[in-house]
Amino acid sequence: MAAPMTWRRLVYSVYTPAVAGVFTRISDRIFRARDRRRGSSVLLLAPLLAEADPSPSRAVRPSGSAGDQSSGDGLCAHFRWMAEHVPAFRVPGTHIHILTSPDQFYQAMKDRIQTAKRRVVMASLYLGTGQLEQELVDCMEDALQRSQDHSRSPDLKVSILLDFTRGSRGQVNSRTMLLPLLRRFTSQMRVSLYHTPDLRGLLRLLVPQRFNETIGVQHIKVYLFDDSVIISGANLSDSYFTNRQDRYVLLENCRDVADFFSDLVEAVGDVSLQLQPDNSVSMLEGMVHPYNGNRQDFSAVARKRIMEVVNTAHVRQQLLSRSGDSEDGGMSEGEGEEEEDTWVFPLVQMKPVGIKVDEQVTQRLLRDAGPDSTVFLTSGYFNLTQAYMRLVLGAGASYRILTASPEVNGFFGAKGVAGAIPAAYVHIARQFYSQVCQLGQQERVHLHEYHRAQWTFHAKGLWYYLQGQDRPCLTLIGSPNFGYRSVHRDLEAQIAIVTENEELQSQLQEEQEMLYQRSTEVSTSTFERPDRYVKLWVKLVTPLIKNFF
Repeated sequence: MAAPMTWRRLVYSVYTPAVAGVFTRISDRIFRARDRRRGSSVLLLAPLLAEADPSPSRAVRPSGSAGDQSSGDGLCAHFRWMAEHVPAFRVPGTHIHILTSPDQFYQAMKDRIQTAKRRVVMASLYLGTGQLEQELVDCMEDALQRSQDHSRSPDLKVSILLDFTRGSRGQVNSRTMLLPLLRRFTSQMRVSLYHTPDLRGLLRLLVPQRFNETIGVQHIKVYLFDDSVIISGANLSDSYFTNRQDRYVLLENCRDVADFFSDLVEAVGDVSLQLQPDNSVSMLEGMVHPYNGNRQDFSAVARKRIMEVVNTAHVRQQLLSRSGDSEDGGMSEGEGEEEEDTWVFPLVQMKPVGIKVDEQVTQRLLRDAGPDSTVFLTSGYFNLTQAYMRLVLGAGASYRILTASPEVNGFFGAKGVAGAIPAAYVHIARQFYSQVCQLGQQERVHLHEYHRAQWTFHAKGLWYYLQGQDRPCLTLIGSPNFGYRSVHRDLEAQIAIVTENEELQSQLQEEQEMLYQRSTEVSTSTFERPDRYVKLWVKLVTPLIKNFF
């Protein structure tokens, strides 16, 4: 036994994300070649994504310019094309509330867990192990106990979806935090742990626990309580409840939207490992194992199960729209008198299983942004894909891009290789800014850095201002970061909110301004400062590892 252990420690001692890059690039080529032989998996999405990603020369655009649409047929008409490709839920704008702080986010979850009667559904990368996280678990325990006390057949069900690799890290982890609930309320509790199909075989054996999440994770952030749902980019960890700035939107009493995300989390949970009361894991009967089973079979089963949810919702909403019978518009009883002036479009991205809805819609949004529009785009980890970068640099709209300064990057001060990640982001930002300058786009594309002492920055999404409008009429909010990982490696979900409700537009404007007020604009001199110095080895390694963070 001594020899194998020595060999493994030797491998771990020389491991870096670049090593994973070698393995995953080989596997990516194998899978791309396989897809070419058997036909691209995106063909399965053809009914959903037809014309969602047309070439620039054939792009199907809404009739009229952005200004025509905003002044004529209503702001929502400019984005009506989305309803042809993804589910579209019409709701009153008064039911949507923008939360602005970690504490608001935390308290909103606790309050709604305590009053939930039928369901609590939570999807996150992981659940932390501190006191604040324990209080959240205690709220779930109290709610489950009340449900048992008031009924012989308890109505409340709790479903948790986390990432297997991140949720299993360490002796005390997300799994151990939830085991007491699972053991006590077995019939009411479900904990699903998604495992990427890309971490398998030799790669799974070699990659240390600290780095295995670089291959791919469950990254969706959905927190649902009966018919209300919070969509965010925040995880269930103490820093996200205290001093890690993110974005959060609460959709209150929006039943159809809540049903969709409940069904989506259930579908991902069905193809995930199920946590058992003895801390073991197993797959549901009939499901393919993510790393022991055939990868192609796993992807096919997962894609089919998840797309059933998306396509069913899409068809139902189209039928309701065409018939003119919106039932109750996705609202709970007693709310039918309120004006439905807002549309919610759920966007899902799961490239490991062949689903790329969010990528298609985001590309079209960026492509269609006209010369008189303004897009505020933010990411805690600024690392745009080549496709997104080309669209930003080649579009006519004005862009103001907000990213984390090194000191508010989540990896700032980390030990080992991870400590160099903020410098890698500085290098990526400098390369992007150099391209902006080379193309003479400084007046149209602006880069900002977020600063805040003792805080970190994790916000992502965009706000879209049409010509002549002083408030945004569209926002993207959720888990994607617009980077390679979000597009190619992880499971992601966000929503596009399109609204004509002036109060909601004002909330979005205030949120955007609040974040940008804590920023400074980047210039050439920014990268000449001593604290922006990037070591040579970081510059050399960044191209190899940039697709892993």
